[in-house]
Amino acid sequence: MSAVQFEVPAIVPADPNANITDLLEDRVRATPDRPLFAVPDGAGWRDITSAEFHRQVIALAKGFSAAGIEPGDKVGFLARTTYEWSLVDFALFYAGAVMVPVYETSSPSQIQWILQDSGAIACIVESPEHAARLDEVRGDLPLIRDVWQLQLDAIAKLTEQGRAVADGEIERRRGIAKGADIATLIYTSGSTGRPKGCVLTHSNFVELCRNSAKALSEVVQVPGASTLLFITTAHVFARFISILNIHAGVKTGHQPDTKQLLPALGSFKPTYLLAVPRVFEKVYNSAEQKAEAGGKGKIFRAAAHAAIEHSMLEQEGKKVPLGLKLKFRLFDKLVYSKLRAAMGGNVVYAVSGSAPLGPRLGHFFHSLGVVILEGYGLTETTAPASVNLATKSKIGTVGPALPGVGIRLAEDGEVEVRGINVFKEYWRNPEATAAAFDDGWFKTGDVGSFDTEGFLTITGRKKEIIVTAGGKNVSPAALEDPIRANPIVGQVVVVGDQKPFISALITLDSEMLPTWLANNNLPGDMPLADAATNPAVRAEVQRAIDEANSHVSRAESIRKFTILGSEWTEASGHLTPKMSIKRNVILEDFAPEITELYSEPVNTTNVSIP
Repeated sequence: MSAVQFEVPAIVPADPNANITDLLEDRVRATPDRPLFAVPDGAGWRDITSAEFHRQVIALAKGFSAAGIEPGDKVGFLARTTYEWSLVDFALFYAGAVMVPVYETSSPSQIQWILQDSGAIACIVESPEHAARLDEVRGDLPLIRDVWQLQLDAIAKLTEQGRAVADGEIERRRGIAKGADIATLIYTSGSTGRPKGCVLTHSNFVELCRNSAKALSEVVQVPGASTLLFITTAHVFARFISILNIHAGVKTGHQPDTKQLLPALGSFKPTYLLAVPRVFEKVYNSAEQKAEAGGKGKIFRAAAHAAIEHSMLEQEGKKVPLGLKLKFRLFDKLVYSKLRAAMGGNVVYAVSGSAPLGPRLGHFFHSLGVVILEGYGLTETTAPASVNLATKSKIGTVGPALPGVGIRLAEDGEVEVRGINVFKEYWRNPEATAAAFDDGWFKTGDVGSFDTEGFLTITGRKKEIIVTAGGKNVSPAALEDPIRANPIVGQVVVVGDQKPFISALITLDSEMLPTWLANNNLPGDMPLADAATNPAVRAEVQRAIDEANSHVSRAESIRKFTILGSEWTEASGHLTPKMSIKRNVILEDFAPEITELYSEPVNTTNVSIP
């Protein structure tokens, strides 16, 4: 049996007096003229140096000070992922304030809960549409004194308002917070119940940035390192990376519109990416369907198969046969090089988190020359607790603990974390805080296992483990992830708790479906509801299910499924802002469909297992 606890000592001595503003001060002292950001400028990008960013931050911090924001005040922020996000973030740190980020897709009732629970006294929004949503609940938020809108020149107006504020006042304010003090209040994305506010301290960010930069030095501390952020900075994952980039001197660009992601990658040419698995699935599926449309689907699939086989042999340290080597070289010219170019041509690493990636995609991208460093963490752990390293990564795992972090497994396999990254408490919720810890270790709610070298594998959510009527324990993720990799599948929820067999609810991917339909000689404009009952579509979904079933025992395999005629979205209330499924809501809303699946015994089987 492998060990159940791994603790990695910090490699940078802790500084309990440091706060997040010190990371920018250090960066400006070290490389004032290095480009720290790039902003869209016509068809290209315009660089903003460390010194220029610092100047803009202080000018805006003066504006917040002049507008009556006092150290310790909570300020809500509702905006997309742009340069202005980091500018506002650091200006609030310098003003001594505490930002409360709100997902830009949040509903009025969610906005109200977060601003009310946090005690925010002001809010910054990006657009008229965001302002309208806030207006709907403004009457229920008596503490909100000011609302500033970025698209109404809020930054320029505040900067002007702060002209008379002395530099010394901002220096005084930025020095007030010590390491143990609250830096930001981030609300969990709430796949169950009301979101809880996580109190993350300055030390959580400072110590984690300083240690992670060393652990990932090949990614973030190489000359010319750059990244294009497109996942929401309201989420702790992108927020941590944006602060890490400032500490490490990585040039950061932003593209909030994922439909414009490929052109932006092409012009920005980042060296590393931060993404969630759904992005890698989309890149792969789009390339496959494009090849299919051009009559080269067979070549693409052969290339993908060779890529995965080649990478698996390399990881296992086995010899790659000459035939596969030659095939791999040919496919590199025909297929892999084109995909590399589509991502800008310079991507060497991609950091993936927030959901399991699946070994197939990890091996595929590895063969393109992109090392996907899968990591693991939660809002409560300031994003990463573990991550694969550039010097050693194992596809299918979420890597070893980061320096300064300890990870252990409880008796039931639950992953528990302690260290520099673990949050202080849930805001104004001592009961939830007490329930979240076991003797100083944070209980993640995830179940995992270690290998002998301390590489962690997450096997599922503790609360999501399904126990069938026959007493079989089934982890939904093991079935859902491979099915969701199919181009036409949007989302999957595996059901079967206390039932005689396992079933699945499936939604179709409306973006990928038209191309797939056209490639299969079906009308590309077929409505989702019609596609859900179409025999060819059902056969394709069946194929994906058979493939997933081939990796599990008969008792764990999916025997029946239903394809829904609608999608699950954040707007429909079935996905969180980071696109995780709200399992409990889905089980409730689709109870009739689930009942129907079990209305008659299974007389056929979709189980292609010997």
